Amino acid sequence: MKYTTLPNTDTKVSKICLGTMTWGNQNTEAEGHEQMDYALENGVNFFDAAELYPVPATPETYGGTERIIGTWFKKTGNREKVVLASKIAGGGDYTAHIRNGGLSKANIFDAIDKSLQRLQTDYIDLYQLHWPNRGVNCFGVRDFPLKAANDEVENYLEILEGLQELIKQGKIKHIGLSNESPWGTMKYLQASEQYNLPRPATIQNSYSMIHRGFEVGMSEVSMRENVGLLAYSPLAQGVLSGKYLNGNLPEGARGTLYPRFIARYQNEGSERAVIKYQEIAKKHNLTISELSLAFINQLPFVTANIIGATKMSQLKENINSIHIDLSEEILKEIEEVHKEIPNPAP
Repeated sequence: MKYTTLPNTDTKVSKICLGTMTWGNQNTEAEGHEQMDYALENGVNFFDAAELYPVPATPETYGGTERIIGTWFKKTGNREKVVLASKIAGGGDYTAHIRNGGLSKANIFDAIDKSLQRLQTDYIDLYQLHWPNRGVNCFGVRDFPLKAANDEVENYLEILEGLQELIKQGKIKHIGLSNESPWGTMKYLQASEQYNLPRPATIQNSYSMIHRGFEVGMSEVSMRENVGLLAYSPLAQGVLSGKYLNGNLPEGARGTLYPRFIARYQNEGSERAVIKYQEIAKKHNLTISELSLAFINQLPFVTANIIGATKMSQLKENINSIHIDLSEEILKEIEEVHKEIPNPAP
């Protein structure tokens, strides 16, 4: 395994982070425990969860993933071996079954206490804001929705003050953002500096070889301000495994069960790009999944690559990607495809 640190901290994390959003829905508690056992044994010390998980989010499954992690901590006693990240859900109709009011201080306090109870721990190492209260271009929205410019923006000062209180209480150690824009990230950084409040260490945004929008503006913020990317959906919800090519829908696959989650990654441009990346992988004796993950692992603004799997074979392949170093020849071939078909998936 390769390791780095959460920016501006001394917290050591594996470059591969174990994503957990299928546990409690597609994966059972026993399967979640097996994945954590294997990941930890193979050097992965960084796990990412959210109060919302599993996905799709429903009132019946709310908090299920955190509960599975909690029972594993209790069974194994491995809490101190893991850097644990979780998130408070943002506002909107999608989370009406959780709470109303978005990212208020009261909601943050409510969310952390419930997460800690489910996780059977006293603290979370990295606590993230799952998405902004205001409208931004994320979750498959390519461009900034102009009407969202009239949205009421977050009270950045109130949010950071609330998170500071939780740090003082020992309930969280560090904070991060997720699904955030360059403007929003800078607002948090400015408020943090101006009022001597906690500084976001990371930003968890989607990133894959067919969705490199992070490079348009966020990568500069990330590198100049030292806010590391935690890249989620690095295989574009499985599209970059090649298994959905030519209209194929494998039995039990996420895209087969929940087609709306892969719809954003499926269009004519994405399919052409996936085919070209698959050809590059075969040429160099790699799987397309290995190529896709290894590409992200080597990016200078990436703190960790969040992999997710429903099968142990997938998990093993994904973790093994950390041992693959892409040559300059391969990187050049990837860039040629990107130039021809830039960011086909929003």
